[in-house]
Amino acid sequence: MKISCIQMDMRLGEPNYNFAHAEELVRAAAKAERPDAVILPETWNTGFFPQNLASCADSNGARTKAVFSALAKELDLNIVCGSVTNRRAEGFFNTAYVFDRKGEVIAEYDKTHLFTPSGEHESFQCGWHACRFRLDGKKCGLIICYDLRFPELTRTMTLEGVDLLFVAAQWPEKRTMHLETLARARAIENQMFLALCNSVGTAGETRCGGHSAIIDPWGEYLARAWDGEETITAEADFSVIDGIRSSINVFRDRRPELYQIN
Repeated sequence: MKISCIQMDMRLGEPNYNFAHAEELVRAAAKAERPDAVILPETWNTGFFPQNLASCADSNGARTKAVFSALAKELDLNIVCGSVTNRRAEGFFNTAYVFDRKGEVIAEYDKTHLFTPSGEHESFQCGWHACRFRLDGKKCGLIICYDLRFPELTRTMTLEGVDLLFVAAQWPEKRTMHLETLARARAIENQMFLALCNSVGTAGETRCGGHSAIIDPWGEYLARAWDGEETITAEADFSVIDGIRSSINVFRDRRPELYQIN
């Protein structure tokens, strides 16, 4: 599977600009790279997160679904649509949508771990379910930004069969080392491919660090971005996974009876 990560620079609280720019970048990636799947970063429609939340959030994902369903079908492209600031009757959510080549919404995910140091939990509701789906027959999972710090979530999805993890992020520049280390660790410990798409630019006083990456199950970079707006692309060869998991069989050697995680 050929994957492109679109490391986007969005404008805080300006959804009209961000929707147009995201579509432009997806079209450019589809034309230049001809990927099977693309991924956008976290809350690309508004930035993370604006003061005018109520006026700029998507309403039940309606605009996101309308634009990217049509785009995925037109381009014959799987689109992991990062996440958007999303308003539902219950409140605001940090929601990701996944579209298949037919333009169908095949997965929807509300961020489960909210970043309390920035007050995300004061404005958003948390999700309650992990996200698994198939793209072109491949078993995939999706997490959002801060979720990366909780290895239990990724391990749970891996035990349920996930071979490729998509990570949509808006991770700050000052903790780039954490982002890179955690992403490689999740790929290595779960012996999976990982496609990380971070944003760049500023959100208020916070500068986002980029360094999006596509990582193989050995933890090696297949493609790596730096700190500017760019698209990276790499091929994930799933045929290597069985060999890796049999040569270092961490799943056989697990001792779940010793793990006390509550």
